[in-house]
Amino acid sequence: MSTSTFDRKLARGIQRVTSSALGPYQSAVIRIGFSTTYLLFLLRELPHRHQMYGPDAPWRWDMAQQLIAGNRAFTTLMWSDSTVWFEVVYAVALLSAVLLMVGWHTRATSVLFMVGVLSLQNRSIFMGDGGDNVIHLMAIYLVLTRCGQVWSLDARRAARAGRPGRVSRLGRAPALPADVDADCDGPRRSVRGDVAGPVLWVVLGLFLMVATVTDGLGGTLWLPVLFWLLWVGHGAWWVVNRRAPDSEARTLLDVIANLAHNATLVVIAAEVCVIYATAGWYKIQGSRWQDGTALYYPLKLDYFTPWPGLSDILASSGVMVMLLTYGTVIVQVAFPFTLFNRRVKNVLLVAMMCEHVGIALLLGLPFFSMAMIAADSVFLPTVFLVWLGGRVTLGRELLFSRRGRVPGQRRAADDEEAPQRSDEEGHTLVG
Repeated sequence: MSTSTFDRKLARGIQRVTSSALGPYQSAVIRIGFSTTYLLFLLRELPHRHQMYGPDAPWRWDMAQQLIAGNRAFTTLMWSDSTVWFEVVYAVALLSAVLLMVGWHTRATSVLFMVGVLSLQNRSIFMGDGGDNVIHLMAIYLVLTRCGQVWSLDARRAARAGRPGRVSRLGRAPALPADVDADCDGPRRSVRGDVAGPVLWVVLGLFLMVATVTDGLGGTLWLPVLFWLLWVGHGAWWVVNRRAPDSEARTLLDVIANLAHNATLVVIAAEVCVIYATAGWYKIQGSRWQDGTALYYPLKLDYFTPWPGLSDILASSGVMVMLLTYGTVIVQVAFPFTLFNRRVKNVLLVAMMCEHVGIALLLGLPFFSMAMIAADSVFLPTVFLVWLGGRVTLGRELLFSRRGRVPGQRRAADDEEAPQRSDEEGHTLVG
């Protein structure tokens, strides 16, 4: 390869990473998946919330205070031990999960979602089934992504305001015209009419200032710095969009946001690979996994058998138990090595998702399985996600056709999320 060819490829790579936020459909699925998972978890535990995280929890408030003094974790539930404050935090966690799921002002609601997740989980760290650790990490990562580009109210608002352009099938955001906010928080020319954004920014800023003064942001340095950078950055974004939408400052902010988004997607993908690789290699060292009987034992535990009859049928087949045991290890160990082979990767991805569906049904761990499937979705092909979105759109049209809409007729807002076919480039790591 000549030096000039290498330089051109390097320049195209840098241009691609800095000028667009990759994987818009994958990041949208991650946003919807994790917010839905946590929302359903909070709703299921609504009758038991006081016993899990509130004033009636076995892990009392003073015990949690002693632990947090040692591990320096962040939780707003340590700001007060009153029942009213706990109800407020729980309600904010529920509301932020709903708003993030539908993609309403995703920049602000992703921060609120992270605060809700950290507050509840750090209050009682012994609650959870393993999926809470994944949600804990992904809630932090989502803050750094531009996860509202498609399948969100932000994207719909931008489309209705006259946003041209589409998203390519490679999962890359298009180059936007000068009057459009690239993060789908709305066109730049409509900034003056966006009241909710500035109000959220002011309210969250007041809370952040009070928490900083009262030392309520935990004992670590990174979290207060992250909160303040996000708050200042979002304020700067709004001011630049209002005063100088075509300036170099606006371009610089867009490049920084794209770099943060793309780097975070790489971290999420690496996190998933680490989870499966470590799980697989640890299983290899276990004698029960080596002789192919490991799956038999959890199927005989009353605590992990929501459907005893189904578990007994599976456990009664020694061949099936052996195949599933060995298959689990093979898929988990092999998956990180198949990322650059699209066909093999997709096959193993389907196998892992089916494995988590089986865990949800057979072992009674639905939220762990939902969290892992949401994390796996970072590797889903963009073509499949676009097809899935089209089927959902068609189903919605059929559902509301009685209101005067013709099935199969697409709206302008839906067309904004339609893919463009590009035959010049191949698939990427996230699709």
